[in-house]
Amino acid sequence: METLFERLESLCEGAIAIDRSGRVVYVNEKYLPALGLKRTSEALGRPIEEIIPNSLMRRVAESGEPILLDIMELGGEQLVVTRMPIEDISGKVIGAIGFVLYDRLENLKPLIERVAHLENELRIARRQLSLPARPARYTFDDYVGQSEGIVRAKELAGRAARQNVTVLLTGETGTGKELLAQAIHNASARAEKPFVSVNVAATPETLIEQEFFGTAPGHHGETDRGRDGRFKSADGGTLFLDEIGDMPPALQAKLLRVLQEREIEPLGSDKPVKVDVRIIAATNVDLERRIAEGAFRADLYYRLNVLSIALPPLRHCIGDLEAIAARLLDDVVISGAYPNARITPSGLAALARYDWPGNGRELRNILERALILSDSTRLTGDDFAHILPVGTASKAAAPAAITTAVLPYAEAELAFEKQTLEQALDAAGGQIAEAARMLRISRATFYKKLAKFGLHAS
Repeated sequence: METLFERLESLCEGAIAIDRSGRVVYVNEKYLPALGLKRTSEALGRPIEEIIPNSLMRRVAESGEPILLDIMELGGEQLVVTRMPIEDISGKVIGAIGFVLYDRLENLKPLIERVAHLENELRIARRQLSLPARPARYTFDDYVGQSEGIVRAKELAGRAARQNVTVLLTGETGTGKELLAQAIHNASARAEKPFVSVNVAATPETLIEQEFFGTAPGHHGETDRGRDGRFKSADGGTLFLDEIGDMPPALQAKLLRVLQEREIEPLGSDKPVKVDVRIIAATNVDLERRIAEGAFRADLYYRLNVLSIALPPLRHCIGDLEAIAARLLDDVVISGAYPNARITPSGLAALARYDWPGNGRELRNILERALILSDSTRLTGDDFAHILPVGTASKAAAPAAITTAVLPYAEAELAFEKQTLEQALDAAGGQIAEAARMLRISRATFYKKLAKFGLHAS
Protein backbone atom coordinates (compact mmCIF):
# COMPACT_ATOMS: atom_id res chain seq x y z
CA MET A 1 0.00 0.00 0.00
CA GLU A 2 2.87 2.37 0.82
CA THR A 3 4.45 1.64 -2.59
CA LEU A 4 1.11 2.24 -4.37
CA PHE A 5 0.60 5.50 -2.49
CA GLU A 6 4.09 6.70 -3.33
CA ARG A 7 3.61 5.81 -7.02
CA LEU A 8 0.28 7.64 -7.23
CA GLU A 9 1.70 10.64 -5.40
CA SER A 10 4.61 10.86 -7.83
CA LEU A 11 2.33 10.75 -10.86
CA CYS A 12 -0.16 13.37 -9.66
CA GLU A 13 0.20 17.16 -9.50
CA GLY A 14 -0.68 17.32 -5.80
CA ALA A 15 -2.16 15.37 -2.89
CA ILE A 16 -3.96 16.28 0.34
CA ALA A 17 -5.60 14.19 3.09
CA ILE A 18 -8.02 14.91 5.94
CA ASP A 19 -9.20 13.02 9.01
CA ARG A 20 -12.80 12.11 9.85
CA SER A 21 -13.41 15.57 11.31
CA GLY A 22 -12.32 17.32 8.10
CA ARG A 23 -8.95 18.61 9.33
CA VAL A 24 -5.85 18.39 7.12
CA VAL A 25 -3.44 15.65 8.18
CA TYR A 26 -1.22 15.54 5.10
CA VAL A 27 -0.29 17.63 2.06
CA ASN A 28 2.65 17.01 -0.27
CA GLU A 29 5.12 19.72 -1.17
CA LYS A 30 4.23 19.57 -4.88
CA TYR A 31 0.74 20.89 -4.01
CA LEU A 32 1.92 23.84 -1.88
CA PRO A 33 2.33 26.46 -4.70
CA ALA A 34 -1.21 25.84 -5.99
CA LEU A 35 -2.54 26.25 -2.43
CA GLY A 36 -0.56 29.44 -1.86
CA LEU A 37 1.47 27.88 0.97
CA LYS A 38 5.19 27.74 1.66
CA ARG A 39 5.35 24.89 4.20
CA THR A 40 3.21 21.84 4.90
CA SER A 41 2.92 22.89 8.56
CA GLU A 42 0.78 25.86 7.46
CA ALA A 43 -2.00 23.44 6.45
CA LEU A 44 -1.80 20.69 9.08
CA GLY A 45 -4.64 20.68 11.63
CA ARG A 46 -6.72 23.29 9.83
CA PRO A 47 -10.23 22.61 8.39
CA ILE A 48 -9.96 21.65 4.74
CA GLU A 49 -12.28 24.52 3.69
CA GLU A 50 -9.70 27.04 4.96
CA ILE A 51 -7.13 25.58 2.60
CA ILE A 52 -9.42 24.79 -0.36
CA PRO A 53 -12.64 26.89 -0.34
CA ASN A 54 -15.78 24.87 -1.20
CA SER A 55 -13.84 21.61 -0.99
CA LEU A 56 -15.83 18.36 -1.27
CA MET A 57 -13.33 16.35 0.74
CA ARG A 58 -15.41 16.53 3.92
CA ARG A 59 -18.39 15.03 2.04
CA VAL A 60 -16.24 12.04 1.01
CA ALA A 61 -14.98 11.52 4.56
CA GLU A 62 -18.50 11.66 6.00
CA SER A 63 -20.28 9.56 3.35
CA GLY A 64 -17.54 7.10 2.50
CA GLU A 65 -18.40 7.56 -1.19
CA PRO A 66 -15.60 8.51 -3.60
CA ILE A 67 -15.77 11.29 -6.21
CA LEU A 68 -13.64 9.64 -8.85
CA LEU A 69 -13.42 12.41 -11.43
CA ASP A 70 -14.21 16.10 -11.00
CA ILE A 71 -13.09 19.54 -12.18
CA MET A 72 -12.19 21.86 -9.29
CA GLU A 73 -11.46 25.57 -9.51
CA LEU A 74 -8.55 26.76 -7.39
CA GLY A 75 -6.82 30.13 -7.62
CA GLY A 76 -8.44 30.92 -10.96
CA GLU A 77 -7.33 27.61 -12.49
CA GLN A 78 -9.29 24.45 -13.25
CA LEU A 79 -7.85 21.21 -11.89
CA VAL A 80 -8.91 17.63 -12.62
CA VAL A 81 -9.14 15.84 -9.27
CA THR A 82 -10.13 12.54 -7.70
CA ARG A 83 -11.21 12.08 -4.07
CA MET A 84 -11.34 8.77 -2.19
CA PRO A 85 -12.22 7.72 1.37
CA ILE A 86 -9.50 6.29 3.67
CA GLU A 87 -10.44 3.21 5.72
CA ASP A 88 -8.71 1.55 8.65
CA ILE A 89 -8.00 -2.17 8.84
CA SER A 90 -11.54 -2.89 10.03
CA GLY A 91 -13.12 -1.03 7.07
CA LYS A 92 -14.17 2.04 9.06
CA VAL A 93 -13.83 5.37 7.22
CA ILE A 94 -11.27 7.50 9.03
CA GLY A 95 -10.74 10.28 6.48
CA ALA A 96 -10.30 11.10 2.81
CA ILE A 97 -7.52 11.81 0.35
CA GLY A 98 -7.58 13.86 -2.83
CA PHE A 99 -5.22 13.86 -5.81
CA VAL A 100 -4.83 16.48 -8.53
CA LEU A 101 -4.56 14.37 -11.69
CA TYR A 102 -4.05 17.19 -14.20
CA ASP A 103 -3.51 20.91 -13.93
CA ARG A 104 -4.10 21.47 -17.66
CA LEU A 105 -7.53 20.64 -19.05
CA GLU A 106 -6.28 20.28 -22.62
CA ASN A 107 -4.99 16.84 -21.58
CA LEU A 108 -8.60 15.80 -21.17
CA LYS A 109 -9.98 17.51 -24.29
CA PRO A 110 -11.05 14.24 -26.04
CA LEU A 111 -12.85 13.05 -22.89
CA ILE A 112 -14.54 16.42 -22.33
CA GLU A 113 -15.73 16.54 -25.96
CA ARG A 114 -17.14 13.01 -25.65
CA VAL A 115 -18.97 13.89 -22.42
CA ALA A 116 -20.37 17.05 -24.05
CA HIS A 117 -21.62 14.97 -27.00
CA LEU A 118 -23.31 12.47 -24.69
CA GLU A 119 -24.87 15.29 -22.66
CA ASN A 120 -26.27 16.82 -25.85
CA GLU A 121 -27.79 13.48 -26.90
CA LEU A 122 -29.27 13.07 -23.41
CA ARG A 123 -30.70 16.60 -23.54
CA ILE A 124 -32.41 15.90 -26.87
CA ALA A 125 -33.75 12.54 -25.62
CA ARG A 126 -35.17 14.13 -22.48
CA ARG A 127 -36.83 16.83 -24.54
CA GLN A 128 -38.39 14.25 -26.85
CA LEU A 129 -39.82 12.35 -23.87
CA SER A 130 -41.17 15.44 -22.11
CA LEU A 131 -42.79 17.38 -24.95
CA PRO A 132 -46.40 16.64 -25.94
CA ALA A 133 -45.72 17.91 -29.46
CA ARG A 134 -43.83 15.86 -32.03
CA PRO A 135 -40.15 16.49 -31.24
CA ALA A 136 -37.57 17.77 -33.68
CA ARG A 137 -35.24 14.82 -34.22
CA TYR A 138 -33.27 15.93 -37.27
CA THR A 139 -30.02 17.91 -37.26
CA PHE A 140 -27.86 19.38 -40.01
CA ASP A 141 -26.00 16.05 -40.18
CA ASP A 142 -29.17 14.51 -41.61
CA TYR A 143 -29.27 16.94 -44.55
CA VAL A 144 -26.53 15.29 -46.58
CA GLY A 145 -24.88 16.24 -49.86
CA GLN A 146 -22.11 18.35 -51.37
CA SER A 147 -23.98 19.75 -54.39
CA GLU A 148 -23.95 23.51 -54.71
CA GLY A 149 -27.68 23.83 -53.93
CA ILE A 150 -27.47 21.66 -50.81
CA VAL A 151 -24.36 23.42 -49.51
CA ARG A 152 -25.97 26.83 -50.05
CA ALA A 153 -29.24 25.78 -48.35
CA LYS A 154 -27.31 24.37 -45.39
CA GLU A 155 -25.20 27.50 -45.04
CA LEU A 156 -28.29 29.76 -45.00
CA ALA A 157 -30.02 27.41 -42.55
CA GLY A 158 -27.02 27.67 -40.23
CA ARG A 159 -27.30 31.46 -40.32
CA ALA A 160 -31.03 31.17 -39.56
CA ALA A 161 -30.29 28.96 -36.54
CA ARG A 162 -28.03 31.61 -35.06
CA GLN A 163 -30.67 34.34 -35.38
CA ASN A 164 -34.31 34.66 -34.38
CA VAL A 165 -35.65 35.40 -37.87
CA THR A 166 -38.70 34.16 -39.74
CA VAL A 167 -37.68 31.65 -42.41
CA LEU A 168 -39.38 30.65 -45.67
CA LEU A 169 -38.33 27.27 -47.11
CA THR A 170 -39.15 26.78 -50.79
CA GLY A 171 -38.79 23.74 -52.99
CA GLU A 172 -40.60 20.83 -54.55
CA THR A 173 -42.40 18.30 -52.42
CA GLY A 174 -40.10 15.75 -50.82
CA THR A 175 -36.96 17.92 -50.85
CA GLY A 176 -36.62 17.85 -47.04
CA LYS A 177 -38.20 21.12 -45.94
CA GLU A 178 -39.41 19.81 -42.57
CA LEU A 179 -36.07 18.06 -42.01
CA LEU A 180 -34.26 21.37 -42.48
CA ALA A 181 -36.80 23.19 -40.29
CA GLN A 182 -36.13 20.72 -37.47
CA ALA A 183 -32.38 21.10 -37.96
CA ILE A 184 -32.67 24.89 -37.67
CA HIS A 185 -34.70 24.50 -34.46
CA ASN A 186 -32.27 21.99 -32.92
CA ALA A 187 -29.28 24.23 -33.66
CA SER A 188 -30.95 27.37 -32.28
CA ALA A 189 -31.31 28.86 -28.82
CA ARG A 190 -34.89 27.51 -28.85
CA ALA A 191 -33.77 23.88 -29.01
CA GLU A 192 -34.99 23.12 -25.47
CA LYS A 193 -38.48 24.42 -26.31
CA PRO A 194 -41.22 22.74 -28.41
CA PHE A 195 -41.11 22.21 -32.15
CA VAL A 196 -44.69 22.14 -33.44
CA SER A 197 -45.49 21.19 -37.03
CA VAL A 198 -48.74 22.01 -38.84
CA ASN A 199 -49.67 20.95 -42.37
CA VAL A 200 -51.91 23.81 -43.46
CA ALA A 201 -53.29 21.94 -46.47
CA ALA A 202 -54.28 18.91 -44.36
CA THR A 203 -56.21 20.93 -41.74
CA PRO A 204 -59.99 21.30 -42.44
CA GLU A 205 -60.79 24.94 -43.16
CA THR A 206 -63.65 24.88 -40.63
CA LEU A 207 -61.26 23.91 -37.83
CA ILE A 208 -58.08 25.68 -38.88
CA GLU A 209 -58.63 28.83 -36.79
CA GLN A 210 -59.17 27.01 -33.51
CA GLU A 211 -56.33 24.64 -34.43
CA PHE A 212 -54.00 27.62 -34.67
CA PHE A 213 -55.25 29.91 -31.91
CA GLY A 214 -57.11 27.57 -29.53
CA THR A 215 -60.37 28.26 -27.73
CA ALA A 216 -61.26 30.15 -24.56
CA PRO A 217 -62.93 28.33 -21.62
CA GLY A 218 -66.67 28.00 -22.21
CA HIS A 219 -66.41 28.46 -25.97
CA HIS A 220 -68.24 25.18 -26.64
CA GLY A 221 -70.39 25.26 -23.50
CA GLU A 222 -70.23 25.92 -19.79
CA THR A 223 -68.18 22.81 -19.04
CA ASP A 224 -65.65 23.46 -21.78
CA ARG A 225 -62.23 24.21 -20.33
CA GLY A 226 -60.86 25.53 -23.59
CA ARG A 227 -57.81 24.27 -25.42
CA ASP A 228 -54.43 25.56 -26.46
CA GLY A 229 -53.83 26.12 -30.15
CA ARG A 230 -50.63 25.39 -32.02
CA PHE A 231 -49.22 28.86 -31.35
CA LYS A 232 -49.61 28.43 -27.60
CA SER A 233 -48.19 24.89 -27.73
CA ALA A 234 -45.12 26.24 -29.53
CA ASP A 235 -44.62 29.15 -27.11
CA GLY A 236 -40.89 29.72 -26.64
CA GLY A 237 -40.07 27.37 -29.51
CA THR A 238 -40.69 26.99 -33.23
CA LEU A 239 -43.91 26.68 -35.24
CA PHE A 240 -43.43 25.01 -38.63
CA LEU A 241 -46.17 25.87 -41.14
CA ASP A 242 -46.00 23.43 -44.04
CA GLU A 243 -47.75 24.18 -47.34
CA ILE A 244 -48.34 27.78 -46.30
CA GLY A 245 -49.53 28.59 -49.85
CA ASP A 246 -52.79 26.73 -49.14
CA MET A 247 -53.70 28.89 -46.13
CA PRO A 248 -57.24 30.37 -46.41
CA PRO A 249 -57.34 34.17 -46.97
CA ALA A 250 -59.12 34.90 -43.67
CA LEU A 251 -56.44 33.08 -41.71
CA GLN A 252 -53.69 34.83 -43.65
CA ALA A 253 -54.86 38.16 -42.20
CA LYS A 254 -54.81 36.78 -38.65
CA LEU A 255 -51.39 35.21 -39.12
CA LEU A 256 -50.07 38.56 -40.33
CA ARG A 257 -51.37 40.17 -37.16
CA VAL A 258 -49.66 37.54 -35.00
CA LEU A 259 -46.37 38.16 -36.77
CA GLN A 260 -46.73 41.90 -36.23
CA GLU A 261 -48.08 41.98 -32.68
CA ARG A 262 -46.67 38.70 -31.29
CA GLU A 263 -50.02 37.89 -29.68
CA ILE A 264 -53.04 35.69 -30.40
CA GLU A 265 -56.73 35.75 -29.50
CA PRO A 266 -58.25 32.33 -28.74
CA LEU A 267 -61.72 31.78 -30.20
CA GLY A 268 -64.37 33.03 -27.79
CA SER A 269 -62.00 35.46 -26.08
CA ASP A 270 -61.38 39.17 -26.54
CA LYS A 271 -58.18 39.12 -24.48
CA PRO A 272 -54.93 38.87 -26.46
CA VAL A 273 -52.35 36.36 -25.26
CA LYS A 274 -48.65 37.08 -25.79
CA VAL A 275 -46.67 34.33 -27.53
CA ASP A 276 -42.95 33.99 -28.30
CA VAL A 277 -42.78 31.80 -31.39
CA ARG A 278 -40.33 31.60 -34.30
CA ILE A 279 -42.14 30.88 -37.57
CA ILE A 280 -40.61 28.64 -40.21
CA ALA A 281 -42.94 28.38 -43.22
CA ALA A 282 -42.60 26.07 -46.21
CA THR A 283 -44.17 25.95 -49.64
CA ASN A 284 -43.89 23.95 -52.85
CA VAL A 285 -45.83 26.52 -54.88
CA ASP A 286 -44.77 29.87 -56.32
CA LEU A 287 -46.11 32.34 -53.76
CA GLU A 288 -45.44 35.32 -56.02
CA ARG A 289 -47.69 33.75 -58.64
CA ARG A 290 -50.31 33.09 -55.96
CA ILE A 291 -50.10 36.80 -55.05
CA ALA A 292 -50.65 37.74 -58.70
CA GLU A 293 -53.68 35.43 -58.76
CA GLY A 294 -55.07 37.10 -55.63
CA ALA A 295 -54.81 33.90 -53.56
CA PHE A 296 -52.05 35.03 -51.19
CA ARG A 297 -51.47 38.31 -49.36
CA ALA A 298 -48.43 40.26 -50.47
CA ASP A 299 -47.89 41.77 -47.00
CA LEU A 300 -47.89 38.31 -45.40
CA TYR A 301 -45.43 37.08 -48.02
CA TYR A 302 -43.02 39.90 -47.18
CA ARG A 303 -43.34 39.11 -43.45
CA LEU A 304 -42.58 35.42 -44.05
CA ASN A 305 -39.84 36.01 -46.59
CA VAL A 306 -37.29 37.55 -44.19
CA LEU A 307 -34.83 34.77 -45.00
CA SER A 308 -35.70 32.54 -47.96
CA ILE A 309 -33.96 29.20 -48.43
CA ALA A 310 -34.43 27.26 -51.68
CA LEU A 311 -34.05 23.49 -51.40
CA PRO A 312 -32.86 21.88 -54.67
CA PRO A 313 -34.72 18.93 -56.24
CA LEU A 314 -33.02 15.55 -56.22
CA ARG A 315 -32.53 15.54 -60.01
CA HIS A 316 -30.19 18.53 -59.56
CA CYS A 317 -28.14 16.64 -56.96
CA ILE A 318 -27.54 13.29 -58.69
CA GLY A 319 -23.90 13.49 -57.64
CA ASP A 320 -25.14 13.20 -54.05
CA LEU A 321 -27.55 10.35 -54.81
CA GLU A 322 -25.36 7.71 -53.13
CA ALA A 323 -25.04 9.69 -49.88
CA ILE A 324 -28.72 10.66 -49.84
CA ALA A 325 -29.87 7.11 -50.58
CA ALA A 326 -27.58 5.75 -47.84
CA ARG A 327 -29.00 8.24 -45.33
CA LEU A 328 -32.60 7.35 -46.26
CA LEU A 329 -31.77 3.65 -46.18
CA ASP A 330 -30.58 4.09 -42.59
CA ASP A 331 -34.05 5.42 -41.72
CA VAL A 332 -35.72 2.47 -43.43
CA VAL A 333 -33.43 -0.01 -41.64
CA ILE A 334 -34.23 1.51 -38.24
CA SER A 335 -37.99 1.27 -38.87
CA GLY A 336 -37.92 -2.30 -40.24
CA ALA A 337 -36.17 -5.66 -39.96
CA TYR A 338 -33.49 -5.08 -42.59
CA PRO A 339 -30.08 -5.48 -40.94
CA ASN A 340 -27.02 -4.74 -43.08
CA ALA A 341 -29.12 -3.45 -46.01
CA ARG A 342 -27.11 -1.70 -48.72
CA ILE A 343 -27.31 -0.58 -52.32
CA THR A 344 -24.99 -2.17 -54.89
CA PRO A 345 -23.39 -0.17 -57.74
CA SER A 346 -25.91 -1.60 -60.23
CA GLY A 347 -28.75 -0.55 -57.92
CA LEU A 348 -27.34 2.96 -57.63
CA ALA A 349 -26.99 3.16 -61.43
CA ALA A 350 -30.66 2.20 -61.81
CA LEU A 351 -31.72 4.90 -59.33
CA ALA A 352 -29.59 7.50 -61.14
CA ARG A 353 -31.50 6.94 -64.40
CA TYR A 354 -34.75 8.25 -62.87
CA ASP A 355 -35.78 11.92 -62.60
CA TRP A 356 -37.37 11.64 -59.10
CA PRO A 357 -40.37 14.01 -59.34
CA GLY A 358 -41.17 13.10 -55.73
CA ASN A 359 -37.57 13.76 -54.65
CA GLY A 360 -36.29 12.32 -51.36
CA ARG A 361 -39.70 11.19 -50.17
CA GLU A 362 -40.24 9.15 -53.32
CA LEU A 363 -36.70 7.75 -53.08
CA ARG A 364 -37.35 6.56 -49.53
CA ASN A 365 -40.58 4.86 -50.62
CA ILE A 366 -38.77 3.09 -53.46
CA LEU A 367 -35.98 1.90 -51.15
CA GLU A 368 -38.46 0.53 -48.62
CA ARG A 369 -40.54 -1.17 -51.32
CA ALA A 370 -37.42 -2.75 -52.82
CA LEU A 371 -36.40 -4.20 -49.44
CA ILE A 372 -39.89 -5.59 -48.85
CA LEU A 373 -39.98 -7.32 -52.24
CA SER A 374 -36.34 -8.45 -52.33
CA ASP A 375 -35.08 -11.76 -50.95
CA SER A 376 -31.76 -10.08 -50.17
CA THR A 377 -30.64 -6.99 -48.30
CA ARG A 378 -28.25 -6.19 -51.19
CA LEU A 379 -30.36 -4.06 -53.49
CA THR A 380 -29.31 -4.46 -57.13
CA GLY A 381 -30.51 -2.93 -60.39
CA ASP A 382 -32.92 -5.84 -60.83
CA ASP A 383 -34.58 -5.03 -57.50
CA PHE A 384 -35.45 -1.54 -58.77
CA ALA A 385 -36.21 -2.43 -62.39
CA HIS A 386 -39.76 -3.58 -61.69
CA ILE A 387 -40.78 -0.96 -59.16
CA LEU A 388 -39.42 2.29 -60.57
CA PRO A 389 -42.24 4.23 -62.27
CA VAL A 390 -42.69 4.49 -66.02
CA GLY A 391 -40.07 6.75 -67.59
CA THR A 392 -37.09 5.50 -65.58
CA ALA A 393 -35.07 4.79 -68.70
CA SER A 394 -35.87 8.15 -70.28
CA LYS A 395 -32.31 9.36 -69.77
CA ALA A 396 -30.78 6.29 -71.34
CA ALA A 397 -33.00 5.66 -74.34
CA ALA A 398 -34.13 7.93 -77.15
CA PRO A 399 -37.90 8.27 -77.57
CA ALA A 400 -39.51 5.94 -80.06
CA ALA A 401 -40.88 7.39 -83.26
CA ILE A 402 -44.56 8.34 -83.16
CA THR A 403 -46.50 5.85 -85.27
CA THR A 404 -50.03 6.35 -83.97
CA ALA A 405 -52.55 8.68 -85.54
CA VAL A 406 -52.59 12.28 -84.34
CA LEU A 407 -55.43 12.94 -81.86
CA PRO A 408 -57.43 16.14 -81.66
CA TYR A 409 -55.85 18.46 -79.09
CA ALA A 410 -58.73 18.16 -76.58
CA GLU A 411 -58.57 14.35 -76.65
CA ALA A 412 -54.77 14.34 -76.37
CA GLU A 413 -54.95 16.71 -73.40
CA LEU A 414 -57.43 14.44 -71.61
CA ALA A 415 -55.32 11.36 -72.34
CA PHE A 416 -52.21 13.08 -71.02
CA GLU A 417 -54.02 14.22 -67.87
CA LYS A 418 -55.31 10.71 -67.17
CA GLN A 419 -51.87 9.17 -67.75
CA THR A 420 -50.29 11.74 -65.42
CA LEU A 421 -52.75 10.89 -62.65
CA GLU A 422 -52.09 7.17 -63.07
CA GLN A 423 -48.31 7.66 -62.99
CA ALA A 424 -48.52 9.82 -59.88
CA LEU A 425 -50.68 7.22 -58.11
CA ASP A 426 -48.23 4.50 -59.07
CA ALA A 427 -45.22 6.52 -57.90
CA ALA A 428 -46.95 7.28 -54.59
CA GLY A 429 -47.93 3.68 -54.00
CA GLY A 430 -51.63 4.53 -54.19
CA GLN A 431 -51.41 7.24 -51.52
CA ILE A 432 -53.70 10.12 -52.54
CA ALA A 433 -52.00 12.79 -50.42
CA GLU A 434 -48.55 11.81 -51.70
CA ALA A 435 -49.65 11.76 -55.34
CA ALA A 436 -51.30 15.17 -54.97
CA ARG A 437 -48.12 16.62 -53.52
CA MET A 438 -46.08 15.25 -56.42
CA LEU A 439 -48.38 17.01 -58.87
CA ARG A 440 -48.46 20.14 -56.67
CA ILE A 441 -52.26 20.18 -56.47
CA SER A 442 -54.58 19.91 -53.47
CA ARG A 443 -56.06 16.58 -52.41
CA ALA A 444 -59.55 17.90 -53.17
CA THR A 445 -58.51 18.71 -56.76
CA PHE A 446 -56.88 15.29 -57.10
CA TYR A 447 -60.08 13.53 -55.96
CA LYS A 448 -62.12 15.54 -58.48
CA LYS A 449 -59.78 14.54 -61.31
CA LEU A 450 -59.93 10.87 -60.27
CA ALA A 451 -63.72 11.01 -60.39
CA LYS A 452 -63.54 12.74 -63.77
CA PHE A 453 -61.74 9.75 -65.30
CA GLY A 454 -63.34 7.04 -63.14
CA LEU A 455 -60.01 6.22 -61.52
CA HIS A 456 -59.57 4.74 -58.04
CA ALA A 457 -56.62 4.61 -55.66
CA SER A 458 -55.27 1.09 -55.25
